[in-house]
Amino acid sequence: MSTISTHLRNFREPTKDQLTQLFFALPSSVNGAPSASGSALVAPLPPPNAKPAAASEKSVGAAESELEKMEINAVLSLGVQGEEDSYAGKLYLFPPYLAFASLDRKSARFTIPLCTIRRVERLNARAGIYALSLSLWHNMKIVVQLTSLRPTADLFCSLLRDALKVELQKGKMKTVKPFVKTCYSELLVANASSPENADEKEGNGASKGAAGDDGGPSSPAADSMYLGGLGLKFRFPGDPKKLREASKTKLWTNYLRTHGRNLTLLRYPQCTRLIQVGLPNRLRGEMWETLSGSLYLRFENPGYYEQILEENKGRTNTSTEEIEKDLHRSLPEYSAYQSEEGISALRRVLQAYSFKNPETGYCQAMNILAAAILIYMSEEQAFWLLEVICDRLLPGYYSPSMHGTLLDQRVFESLVQRCLPILHDHFQDVDVQLSVASLPWFLSLFINSMPMVFAFRIIDCFFCMGPKVLFQVGLAILKINGQKLLKIQDDGQFIHLMREYFASLGDSAHPHSSDPRARAITRFQELLLVSFREFAVITDETIQSERRKYRSEIVHSIESFSKRSAIRNLHTLERFSKEQAGLIYDALFKAICVEPPPAVALPPPSLLTTKGEAEERPETRIGLKTFRVFLSEICTWARTEKIVMNGFQQRIDTEIAEHELIDRLFYFWDTSFRGALSFQDVVLGLDAVMFNDLMENIEWFFNLHDKNKDGYLTKDEVLTLSESLLFIFRHEIGDAYLGAVSRFMSNAFEYGDALLPRPEGADPNSEPPPIESNQPYMNLATFRMVVLADEILESFFELDFSATFRLQPVPIQDVPNSNGGLLGDLWQNLASDDNRKIFNRFTDGIGKTIGKHQVFTRPAIGKYTALEEPKARESLLTPTMRHSASKASLTSPTEPSASDSSASVSVASAPGPSPSTLSIEEQRVSSATSAEFSPMPTMPSMFHAAANAAALMERTPFAIDDAKDDDDESDIETDVEDDGVMDEVDAFLEAHDSGLTEAERELAQDLINAEPVK
Repeated sequence: MSTISTHLRNFREPTKDQLTQLFFALPSSVNGAPSASGSALVAPLPPPNAKPAAASEKSVGAAESELEKMEINAVLSLGVQGEEDSYAGKLYLFPPYLAFASLDRKSARFTIPLCTIRRVERLNARAGIYALSLSLWHNMKIVVQLTSLRPTADLFCSLLRDALKVELQKGKMKTVKPFVKTCYSELLVANASSPENADEKEGNGASKGAAGDDGGPSSPAADSMYLGGLGLKFRFPGDPKKLREASKTKLWTNYLRTHGRNLTLLRYPQCTRLIQVGLPNRLRGEMWETLSGSLYLRFENPGYYEQILEENKGRTNTSTEEIEKDLHRSLPEYSAYQSEEGISALRRVLQAYSFKNPETGYCQAMNILAAAILIYMSEEQAFWLLEVICDRLLPGYYSPSMHGTLLDQRVFESLVQRCLPILHDHFQDVDVQLSVASLPWFLSLFINSMPMVFAFRIIDCFFCMGPKVLFQVGLAILKINGQKLLKIQDDGQFIHLMREYFASLGDSAHPHSSDPRARAITRFQELLLVSFREFAVITDETIQSERRKYRSEIVHSIESFSKRSAIRNLHTLERFSKEQAGLIYDALFKAICVEPPPAVALPPPSLLTTKGEAEERPETRIGLKTFRVFLSEICTWARTEKIVMNGFQQRIDTEIAEHELIDRLFYFWDTSFRGALSFQDVVLGLDAVMFNDLMENIEWFFNLHDKNKDGYLTKDEVLTLSESLLFIFRHEIGDAYLGAVSRFMSNAFEYGDALLPRPEGADPNSEPPPIESNQPYMNLATFRMVVLADEILESFFELDFSATFRLQPVPIQDVPNSNGGLLGDLWQNLASDDNRKIFNRFTDGIGKTIGKHQVFTRPAIGKYTALEEPKARESLLTPTMRHSASKASLTSPTEPSASDSSASVSVASAPGPSPSTLSIEEQRVSSATSAEFSPMPTMPSMFHAAANAAALMERTPFAIDDAKDDDDESDIETDVEDDGVMDEVDAFLEAHDSGLTEAERELAQDLINAEPVK
């Protein structure tokens, strides 16, 4: 079975609004906006056992859909004097979210749901100053100074007020309290704020406290039933003392207390510093989903994970089979995956994702990713985080074609050539493929390459700063090992060197230095230093620009690879060669691009399979509309080609023909009666017509029109067959073919009537009894004799009919180059199909005016180039047959029925092409593009690396990952001294510009203590 996908050609660069939503990690559908990555996540689902929506709820939904988005210039200040600097930036309203980003888009930012805003007040500030005070769920206050014009500020406040009203009417404010109880940060801050609760068992939920009357968070820490991963039971990788868990936890506790947490987290420069140092184990899972935005998906879709598992319980398909194969190969050295509990959790998460995304299903390396995040997150948290990673952060990485991974490998090679040219030239000289080592880095986020304790540190930065971290770390690895890499001679030495380096990441980077501080710097700290300081020039814009540059190259290479795979997966080529099958594939692929087949609506999961039976593998099938386009590419009579000359240009306008013959051929090839054709069906259908001789073509044409397959044609079917011949001959020069069809119809009905059986005792010279038009009338032997009696029809079935099916190179359209700059967009708009049609109509109008407009229709066969008169018909009946009827050609008598036998009259006057219609015989003008795309020089090796990634993804156990007992060390120690944990990142931390002058900074600080307007 073969799958032919054209979705890579339909890629469009995200719009400005979509890029903004990606930056703020908003769910992929906010206020009706489509997903930036091209696929939409699930819409917010009603909670289980929800009551039917009332009329008021419908009005709320209508009001929500009418909410507008808006952005405005603003200055953000934290409502604590002296705690943080003020930052100028932009405030965005994306109902139901409010977001802010500083001018440099990295110093300060936040994304908060509107339902976490408890109060909005306008501050009584200086004249001309428009400022708002926002009180958030976690007893925080932020001050936002709107620096735009007064009408703009009033409009923004009005839209914000409307959005808050909708959230209140929906009852979203009530869902915040139970949701935040699932977050560990609530317990962490509450225990630090309430020393009397610090000795309680974390997460036992023994003591319950009542919430405040205002609906705010409840005070007792034990009221939090936080979610956690397998590490809570099977311990987290690494030694807590060496990882300085207590110090990190203390620093994060102080930050979360003043800067919000989970749904209300404010990300200031100190947040990035803390993430670069490393997240505490128990807080890591929550911070991952907060930074990535999967927290908002979990908040909007409560109970969806359990629901999708329940609906698909017991369902098996190709994805579930592949998942079962990889379960025990997912981080097998971690103790949780040596038990049924860990394996079952991993199975449920991967299956839930495959059920929700059937087109993607399950792909290679997805098990490694899911197994890693399950150490720190619950199943529901891991499910939504996996959704965000595959759909938004790394689109195309975990897909059947792996196009995202291959594209980023090409981008990485380009960056190596730009930043490390000597190393790149050496790799080219010794024929070392960079993707052999780098492909597993990107595909597993370094989890399979280096010790987990270090890989998770890189993943921390990945969720904080985006995919650019993968490129920065990859370049830093090559730079640090540059001298050794210049000595390698093959791929094996390259992989061995990388394994040695990753195994030594915990060692000192300068073991022989006399400075103890230098000796304390590990190789991993050196790696982060080089990544974020020397390769800070690699930005998100750099990555996007390089992706646009190489996307077309990768798409062509993937399509060429898919083409070879589709041909290889055919059950049989019949009499076609591989090159001819490739031409058929090209025509089919172009037809799918022009007229995509409709999506197949799958039945409910319970109807797909029976117990113990797996679902059928997916296969691309085309419908009737796509088949018409395909047939027009390979068959001359299935299209109408007009050569237009107007004095300014000569062009060929091609129109796709529509006729019952084409529809009949579609269903004739559909031997499995599915209403759609696969690649194999098309190959078998063409084989049955392109290699036939005279007799085989006659029999094939007869069977095509024999609807009920009884070996006879009825009178109606004889008429339909004649119309099919007229359709094929519609553009031929002269009346020779028209006369041949006329003679065929006369002979067919004359000879058919003569062979009809007479009742017993009837006069042999009498007229035969009439029969119904839907009764058997002519068998194959009679049809063959009638065809062979005409020289033109005999020649047509012997040579011309098979020759109308022509396998020629098909010009495949180039991949659209989206967002190619101002000039690129301008050219695309000017060179669009609609504009070309307008230009053609304009030139045709001028040509008609000056008398130079001519249109010639190209014939499908082109055998006759001069006007010829049709020959006179000669009767096929011998003198004997004219007096007595023969029953030899009929094997079984038919029942006579009353019918008018005038069905054979006036058929010669059937409509056909006019004798005055001119046609010229030319070869079809088409681009001589190759059927096989020529991939780039490095692509075969890249595909080889992707195909063998399973072997490369084998993980090397590292002793440093062994979980150590942390019972003797509390996660929260109030007496822990600052042991220099923040010094790790001071060397490569960038300076942050608030974008404010000194006077503006003082004004922002004054607003913190301003009173609300009465």
